[in-house]
This record gives sequence, structure tokens and C-alpha cells, in this order.
Amino acid sequence: MRMFDRRGLLAAIAALTLVAGCAGAGTPKDAQGNPLEALTVTTSTGTHRFMVEIADDEAERQRGLMGRPPLADDRGMLFQFPDVAERGFWMHNTPSPLDIIYIDPRGRIVSIAKNATPNSDEVIPSNGPAMGVLELRGGRADEIGAKPGDVIRHPFFAE
Repeated sequence: MRMFDRRGLLAAIAALTLVAGCAGAGTPKDAQGNPLEALTVTTSTGTHRFMVEIADDEAERQRGLMGRPPLADDRGMLFQFPDVAERGFWMHNTPSPLDIIYIDPRGRIVSIAKNATPNSDEVIPSNGPAMGVLELRGGRADEIGAKPGDVIRHPFFAE
């Protein structure tokens, strides 16, 4: 009888391990293995879907997209800050142009710096308080018709 109980216990542990492993397998990742989250931008041209990396600690925010290849049309990076403040971004060691979209706590676009110059150390201001920043491939904001006041939906922003 003890042998049966042990086998049953081992089978249950194996099944739980398999289920736990499969649960993490569904998380989308980019080519570098970074987890991606869904985000939408709603403009006058419709709702546009993106999968974004999250930069939510100081080291990730400092590194950003430095040394990375150009983003695909449906990819981006969302920088999350613990407070609302004037922000300033630069393109230090970032080899391809980006659209830098500053976002308020409700998910509204504050301002957009279009086609920021690669490898530039010039600080690009938010021109208003922002809690988040979305970086997209340079030119993408114009392609989707993004403008200040448009809405970005992601769990980070209050609706």
C-alpha cells in the first residue's frame, strides 16, 4: 500500500510541475527573451496594438533600447515611473530613430518627439508631467496618427 501512495504522490507532483511549466510558456517574449505585454494606442485612425517590453526599474530605464536593432512595427518599450513629473529622454547609444511618446497617469498622450536623432545626447523634454513613456520605431506615431490627447491602454495607467 505504501508503494501505491508514493507513486500517486510522485505522479501528482509531476503533473503539477508540468502544469506550472506550461503556465509560464504562454508569456510572449522578444528575440532576446524579454517578456512582452500588450498595449494599445487609440487614435483617430483606430486602435493600434503593440507588444512592449517593460522598463520599470532604474537599470532598465537607463539601458532602454541602447545598442538594439530597429523595432518592428508592432513592438515598443514602455518606461514606467513611480511618480508624475517632467521627463527628459535622450538617444545615447541608441542606433535607430525612435518616436518618444510621453504619457500622463490616465494614459493620455502628453507630447510626442518624432524620429528622435540616433546616438544623440540632447535631452528631449516631455513638455508636461508624465508617468510613462512609450518608445516606438521612428515614424510609427505618424503612421498610426498619434497626437497629444490620444489614449494609451495598458494596466499601468488608470482609466
